[in-house]
Amino acid sequence: MWRHINGEMIARRFISSSSARGFQWWDHVRIAEKDPIVRVKEAFRADPFPNKINLGVGTYRDDEGKPFVLQSVRDAEAKIKECKFEELSSSAVSSKFVLESVKLAYGNDSHVVREGLFAGVPALSGTGACRLFAELQRNFYPDSQIYLPNPTWSNHHNIWRQAGIPVKMFRYYNADTKGLDFSALMDDVKNAPDGSFFLLHPCAHNPTGVDPTEEQWREISYEFKEKNHFPFFDMSYQGLASGDQNKDAQALQIFFEDGHLVGCAQSFAKIMSLYGHKVGCLSVLCADKEQSAAMKSQLEMISLAMHSNLPMHGLLLVTMILHDPDMKALWRKELKDMANRIQAMRSTLRQSLENLDCSLNWEHITKQVGMFSLLGLSPDQVKQLEKDFHIYMTPDGRISMAGVTKSNVEYVANAIYQVSTMDEQVLCATNSRNH
Repeated sequence: MWRHINGEMIARRFISSSSARGFQWWDHVRIAEKDPIVRVKEAFRADPFPNKINLGVGTYRDDEGKPFVLQSVRDAEAKIKECKFEELSSSAVSSKFVLESVKLAYGNDSHVVREGLFAGVPALSGTGACRLFAELQRNFYPDSQIYLPNPTWSNHHNIWRQAGIPVKMFRYYNADTKGLDFSALMDDVKNAPDGSFFLLHPCAHNPTGVDPTEEQWREISYEFKEKNHFPFFDMSYQGLASGDQNKDAQALQIFFEDGHLVGCAQSFAKIMSLYGHKVGCLSVLCADKEQSAAMKSQLEMISLAMHSNLPMHGLLLVTMILHDPDMKALWRKELKDMANRIQAMRSTLRQSLENLDCSLNWEHITKQVGMFSLLGLSPDQVKQLEKDFHIYMTPDGRISMAGVTKSNVEYVANAIYQVSTMDEQVLCATNSRNH
């Protein structure tokens, strides 16, 4: 086809639809492997069975299995409606939010708070806080790696790999005892190269629900000091493990008192039931104010490139609750009530299982703490729960105790018992036929 350009006839070549496919930009892209938790959600939604049960999703539910909105959050919401948003400074809101978050983690009277020996930024919940730290690690320790507990939350692997940080595992859980493999953990800490980065769960370990004791945390901290390891804590359940926020932050306190400059990712999704608001905080302890200023500038630069400014509504909700004494007291009570319900469901589920067969040992259910419990089921048994009982959980047999209620606990217990003893039942039936 010809056209006039500046008085000249110029030939214009059109690319046919067939030749346009000569260079295929995205032909090498393949479907990504689904995260186990996402797979559970999709399978649950696709199941038409009216009484199906989802024990795979880590969101708090009340005893009727319904989403739970805290009264303290409702009160904060009402007060925020009175605010004139145009008069609010984004930087001022962020600074106040970070300060209140650090107070929650380390205590109001901590000299870290009094002397400003920390740097922090708001984040998109705990996931965003971990991602920001992974980027910080890549920027300043590009040849480093991260040690994750085996097992850990599945998304931890994705977060550090997306940042280009090699992932290694350290031993944590003993499948035989269904408890902490402390000696193996300590061996891996000792054998890791000096100055390694480790991710630790300070409380309510996800997915096992198994936490070190206070004495074990002190031993871990001591060995970290000997090896000059950097401890990064992912704290999403402060208060949901024991009902006592100070107790659940004990690991941070121990490391802090021992002189570690720790990093901490905090999430308010679980502990304030603010799942849709995605409110989190990343903080890093620093040696002095000069280091704190430098670290804050770097965190803000990383945050700016990743998501610029975060929405203020969720930050305001959390800040208001943490800053207002009455709201904070109400929130603490509500959080303790949530933790107590989870603990009660642990006891009821264990008792229901033991009532079905007292020879089976289910004590690990009540020894574990927090929202999650690793039952000790095989992937095949988990599939059987889906197929025969319409109960959904991740393939490793992790359940959210918040999904267990007074109305479904007997059904859940019976289903777990059935799949747990299925091999024995098949064997008995076979022997009976043979005789």
